Amino acid sequence: MNKASRQRREGSFAHARLIAGALSAAVLIAACEGGGQGVQLGDGQSADPVVLDFPIAYVRAPIPIDEDTGTFEQQDYREQITFDVGGELFVRDRASPSAEAINVTERAFAELGAVRDVEIAYDGSAVLFAMRGPFDPNVDEEDLPTWNLWEYVFEDDTLRRLIPSDLTAEIGHDIMPKYLPDGRVIFASTRQTRSRAILLDEGKSGYGAMDEDRNEEAFNLHVINRDGSGIEQVTFNQSHDLDPSILSNGQIIFSRWDHAPGNNVINLYRMNPDGSNLELLYGNESHATGTNGEIIQFTQPRELEDGSIMTLVRPFTNTEGGGDIYRIDTPTFVEINQPTKDNPGMSGPAQQPATSLDISTLADVPSEGGRYSSVYPIQDGTGRLLVSWSQCRVQDVADPDLDPDVDPPQEINIYPCTDERLLDIENFEPAQPLYGLWIYDPRDNTQLPVVPGEEGYIFTEVVSADPRPQPPAVPDRINDFPYDPLLRENGEAVLNIRNVYDFNGALVAPVDILADPTLTPAADRPARFIRIEKPVSLPDEDLLDFDDVAFGVSQANGLRETVGYAEVAPDGSVVTKVPANVALAISVLDGDGKRITQRHNAWISLVPGQELKCAGCHVGGQGVTHGRRDAFESAYAGATTTGGSFPGTDSKWFIGEVGETMAEVRARISCTAEDCSAIEPTMAIKYEDVWSADPVIRAANESFDYNYDHPTELLTAPPTNDVCPTLATVPPRRDWQSQCRNVFNYEMHIHPMWNLPRLVFDESVDPPAPVLDVDGNQLSNNCLNCHTPLDVVNNVVRVPAGQLDLSDGPSPDEALQFNSYRELLAQDDAVEIVNDALVPQQQIVDFDADGNPIFGPVTVQPSMRTAGASASDRFFDRFDDPNDQHYDILTKTERAMLAEWLDLGAQYFNNPYDAPLD
Repeated sequence: MNKASRQRREGSFAHARLIAGALSAAVLIAACEGGGQGVQLGDGQSADPVVLDFPIAYVRAPIPIDEDTGTFEQQDYREQITFDVGGELFVRDRASPSAEAINVTERAFAELGAVRDVEIAYDGSAVLFAMRGPFDPNVDEEDLPTWNLWEYVFEDDTLRRLIPSDLTAEIGHDIMPKYLPDGRVIFASTRQTRSRAILLDEGKSGYGAMDEDRNEEAFNLHVINRDGSGIEQVTFNQSHDLDPSILSNGQIIFSRWDHAPGNNVINLYRMNPDGSNLELLYGNESHATGTNGEIIQFTQPRELEDGSIMTLVRPFTNTEGGGDIYRIDTPTFVEINQPTKDNPGMSGPAQQPATSLDISTLADVPSEGGRYSSVYPIQDGTGRLLVSWSQCRVQDVADPDLDPDVDPPQEINIYPCTDERLLDIENFEPAQPLYGLWIYDPRDNTQLPVVPGEEGYIFTEVVSADPRPQPPAVPDRINDFPYDPLLRENGEAVLNIRNVYDFNGALVAPVDILADPTLTPAADRPARFIRIEKPVSLPDEDLLDFDDVAFGVSQANGLRETVGYAEVAPDGSVVTKVPANVALAISVLDGDGKRITQRHNAWISLVPGQELKCAGCHVGGQGVTHGRRDAFESAYAGATTTGGSFPGTDSKWFIGEVGETMAEVRARISCTAEDCSAIEPTMAIKYEDVWSADPVIRAANESFDYNYDHPTELLTAPPTNDVCPTLATVPPRRDWQSQCRNVFNYEMHIHPMWNLPRLVFDESVDPPAPVLDVDGNQLSNNCLNCHTPLDVVNNVVRVPAGQLDLSDGPSPDEALQFNSYRELLAQDDAVEIVNDALVPQQQIVDFDADGNPIFGPVTVQPSMRTAGASASDRFFDRFDDPNDQHYDILTKTERAMLAEWLDLGAQYFNNPYDAPLD
């Protein structure tokens, strides 16, 4: 957790202690069965537009106050671990101001608990919610109880925690529960049950991973049986997955905080309850659509009767915990102005405000139309909404000359917002919000109170027990991929990319020419491989407070590992195994292993046994979304006939059906029930020409394998972990497993390259003969021969060749990083020799008022860049140019490994447990 976030969290819990100090001492949980007045289910719908003849349930909590300012405490939506002491769940037998309110949670923790995230059963018989307590002001934050899942049954007035065991219940924070059609419950949790187990498989401790802001443990979606058993993690985002809701087809819609490098927004996603068929549903290119183009986030999604989605839109924070309600036509649109492939020509906008109130989504600005904090659609055909709404209010500005402790205190009056009062900032300031519960009726644009707002309290959410259709239960995925029956058992899945040259539904390369090996040599194909990358989950600093030097010169890409490489078929298709139940990103590479596309800025994940089929790739910055399956038609038709083979290819790759890609054909023919290794990734780029048919027309393309265990091609330590067998095993094996990883640490895997002997041989004779210097010693192309500030042979000071110092030792700019690392990747000052000493080189940078020159350093740009290998031409070009003295000094395997490290982000350490402690 970073310092600013920790201070915010500590302030929140300090406020909770203040509230708790004013309440009675903590009480032990009372009997949760019976003991209260039950609420009976209604049997009909009143014609009264304000009355629902069904029970309602809602949350009432003390209004959160910032103890430093005395004003409303703004919660950031990305911070979910809260404890607003005093929150309670109330029920009424109908949605009417006159109905009696019954507190159903006071029996648990009296006033020392907190309640949130209310949801109703399909038949209206029970309520799910999250509750936390009891609060103890004498206990440290990390030792307070976690959020737990609870259920209240209307008919017999029973209250129970879903997980009976205190030990199991306290493993993580459980929030936002929803009933699944099959009787289970889906919820957001920091448990990360599967992710922790995979961390153990990777040799790390099974910690709870922090979100990508390193603020709090990431919430991912889990499922659980109603008796508390069978907890399974079903999403694997690196930041929060929140607000799950069930669609009419049984799928799940939820809000995902997409915070992969280059991204920081909350989008709407959908998936099956087991996590399969995960895809972006809406929002990635529709955020700058709030008031005056304000960036908004999409939260609390619920499906309406017509299939559209209702969502609360708001900035991350500073809007008094609320925002506006939008209705989004997701069946027709992928983004605000982008229709699905089946609705061409539709112009949008896809999203519209759901009420007639003029609500602002600007942060730090009062909204004259008030704000909503939650919405619950009443699905009775009327389109009415149960909402939590606060009108806009201002209050007198306190006289700073009056003693705040005067008795009686200065009277502060509260007024409704008007244009005049909002502009008169000398006399009026925003007042605390007053969230009450209302019914909004779109038929006449009326909004009438159900539970009026109450000063000092906030009614945050409400649900109604009106029965609604129960969606079908979607079964868990077994095995999509028919050619490998062990896929699920091995914790693996299959990624099937139709064409890497398909960008946003259009081909950017002549696939028909590229696919024919008689027309296009492999070396002329732009895309040769994909790299499958995995982010490294980071622990809380209380568990492992590693120094940020681990990230290298930039934290933008986090820490990353490679889980494998796969070959791109000549037609641009890919079929490869990938590890299941982890976050993944895909990079498309050239023949040297350098990334040629933008970095993937959203994580994908697959469940064991799943085959994920996608059309192609996405081009960012064009205002369109590619990640939804119905966004575009595939631009590549694939095979146009059956029975034969692709033009110019070996006849053994016969086409089984129209539309098959080359990679699909190879997977179908190569895989057997016992062996499907043909589509297993390798841990370094490897190429074998299996497609060329006739050597008379064109010779087969030369094979290569930049295996990191090759005894002569890579003399430094390989980055591949011990899980993946190597050439050192007996017999040598290259089989890939889902736990295989390439993990780069600069000091171990990169820096030793610069001090290798690199002996020179005369290749013109057979066998090659050593090339000797004038002293009879074999010549060496050791990098340190030239790239050090001291010529050790002549014992004289020198300017390192190319102003690049690759010598050992710590950097003067960052003692915890090697000097060579900083020299390669950070801007530096040029040096020169003055009086037999190296000093910073100076140049005129300006002139003072008297015309005298002002001197400054001469800067040297780094030869490597964290943007990736393709952006590091200043380094790589020297080894590819036959006229350069560096030509072929580094082997192609070494260059491929350097390209991989740079594409990952050139981190200094990629395992937090290897990094120095802060």
